[in-house]
Amino acid sequence: MKNILIVGATSAIAAACARRWCEGGARFYLVGRNADKLRQVADDLSARGAEVHTCELDLNFLESHASLVREAFAWLGRVDVVLVAHGTLPDQKACEQDAELAIREFTSNGLSVISLLTHLANPMEAQGSGSIGVISSVAGDRGRPSNYLYGSAKSAVTAFCGGLRARLFKAGVNLTTIKPGFVDTPMTKGLPLPAPLVATPEQVAADIAKAMDAGKGTLYTRWFWRYIMLIIIHIPDRIFRKMSM
Repeated sequence: MKNILIVGATSAIAAACARRWCEGGARFYLVGRNADKLRQVADDLSARGAEVHTCELDLNFLESHASLVREAFAWLGRVDVVLVAHGTLPDQKACEQDAELAIREFTSNGLSVISLLTHLANPMEAQGSGSIGVISSVAGDRGRPSNYLYGSAKSAVTAFCGGLRARLFKAGVNLTTIKPGFVDTPMTKGLPLPAPLVATPEQVAADIAKAMDAGKGTLYTRWFWRYIMLIIIHIPDRIFRKMSM
């Protein structure tokens, strides 16, 4: 039976991962901002036979992260799996007009993840085992006009995870940076996304579980996003800045 900490447990991807991990037997410490949605996820997992504890928390309150980690480890004991999945999809145009909003969204998608991982890394390192999955995004591979606030936050997360992964590897802890492309979730509802490139949360969860079990360092999900982003990051800037992306 695995002991699992999920931060951002009400997201569609996180909930799908939890259902998948539940199949092998699990104890969950679930963290989310919306109490009603958090209870729905917890009830579903309990009905599947899991033992579940919930914590309602807004991760933008960075000062709460230390106590969150302490309490999660106290309840779970050994932590086998951590999934950091919280975040928002900012309105890029609104962020361009409101610096306070831009900083708040950058905190949600970047700084709060870095803060939480800093607090998580020390007990995981001391434990000497376990696997951490961190949801970043393909948007972090190159800043694009349509979402560069979000992309810059995810780029910071990806770079931070690269260094932290090398540090934790020496202690026997794996960190997987997860880079989803388009996923059919409430966060993307209403966006004009190309249907052939849109994955379901269940497909992404299957990729995440497989990658974390294998100790993979970076996961593009679905697989074809690795090649899409390889093309995008190599477009010359003189061409790229004229494109609508």
